[in-house]
Amino acid sequence: MKVVIPGGSGQVGGTLARHFVAAGHEVVVLSRSPAPAPWKVVRWDGGTVGPWAAELDGADVVVNLAGRSVNCRYTPANRRAILESRISSTRAVGAAIARATRPPRVWLQASTATIYAHTFDRDNDEAAGVVGGSEPGAPDTWRFSIDVATAWERALAEADTPRTRKVALRSVMTMSPDRGGVFDVLLGLVRRGLGGPAGDGRQFVSWVHDQDFCRAVDWLIGRDDVSGPVNVCSPHPLPNAEFMRELRRAWGVRFGLPAARWMVGLGAWALRTESELVLKSRRVVPGRLLAGGFAFQFPTWPEAARDLCGRWRLA
Repeated sequence: MKVVIPGGSGQVGGTLARHFVAAGHEVVVLSRSPAPAPWKVVRWDGGTVGPWAAELDGADVVVNLAGRSVNCRYTPANRRAILESRISSTRAVGAAIARATRPPRVWLQASTATIYAHTFDRDNDEAAGVVGGSEPGAPDTWRFSIDVATAWERALAEADTPRTRKVALRSVMTMSPDRGGVFDVLLGLVRRGLGGPAGDGRQFVSWVHDQDFCRAVDWLIGRDDVSGPVNVCSPHPLPNAEFMRELRRAWGVRFGLPAARWMVGLGAWALRTESELVLKSRRVVPGRLLAGGFAFQFPTWPEAARDLCGRWRLA
């Protein structure tokens, strides 16, 4: 099987590429800044159809992960880059598929579970989940994230690819032991004694173990009857305070200094990022995966945290 991964040079892309290569598949990563890798890497600009499009003709699967990182301050310039990088790359991939003589049979397009409303008291699945942006008192930055998510999925829906099944991956934080990833950052707080609850700790954290993420992608590739939005997340989100407590326990640390809401905001400002990434409550569940019989290897956070801590130590 040939798998093409536009925007596959980041943490999630590397995780997927290693997974596919280990399974014996041919992998091609499209990157703005090609670098040596154990798989083929082809240059693209992320916005226009070019010579890279030949890689999609005859490929079996496309997993488009392209988009500027949201781990930044939401300045006007960064907002434009975040939105445009997602829309333009999705449109470019769609145009390349439409022109292909032998188009891929499935296109898995990155989206985000941030599309759902900030909520504490109800799960958000694909059928009954509430799209956010109109919550009372929601900061402007939260509404921006919803606008990006909806525009991203709209670009996918508008792509004219009748011979290619399309799936929007409404993914949450993918936890892997890779240095520089989100788990590495959270574990760094724990290791420094700073891994207490953020804000009041009530906000829900939705997450997925890297092995389950890869297995879910495999499952979606093989399910010709599944298209449209799919939540890719663990079935058991949990409040931030509990999430961090279990991570401390997995690492063997008893105490973590809590961070008041104002401290989270100050820290986000100092790190040139947004507090939304920590304070928004993401209570998301994988309704379609579960209904289709997908079985998680790491359904709960305590067991996932123990596995990830052990692998981090060996990395």
